[in-house]
Amino acid sequence: MKTPKVYFTDTGTLCYLAGLKDPHHAAAGPLGGAIIETAVLLQIVKAFVNRGEEPQILFWRTSAGVEVDLVVETDGKLIPIEVKLSATPRPAMANGIRAFQEDLGETAGPGFVVHPGDVRLPLAPKVVALPFSEL
Repeated sequence: MKTPKVYFTDTGTLCYLAGLKDPHHAAAGPLGGAIIETAVLLQIVKAFVNRGEEPQILFWRTSAGVEVDLVVETDGKLIPIEVKLSATPRPAMANGIRAFQEDLGETAGPGFVVHPGDVRLPLAPKVVALPFSEL
């Protein structure tokens, strides 16, 4: 990919600079997806740093526009992660992950669709919907 993604290291600063005053406004507005994606990224980075490891996190997109929000390299595998603002995960949310797993074969690990809801459930073979609270 030629254009990198840029993330803030603090969701509070992101919301302040965007002029978002309360959680409902932040979640319901056009930046809701970017805010939760940033929060997920920060949780993953903290988990690695707390273990004394440097995180290797990428973004994946094909020339056809299929993408995965985050790809985490760990234990020789690439773990695809989609971040969704919807609290009700659906199998279609795993489409990018499934394409990633097909393209990368054995290098790809299990995938996760992280969401703000409460349910953990399978969405496809090797893809699980995971509540943000479980990160």
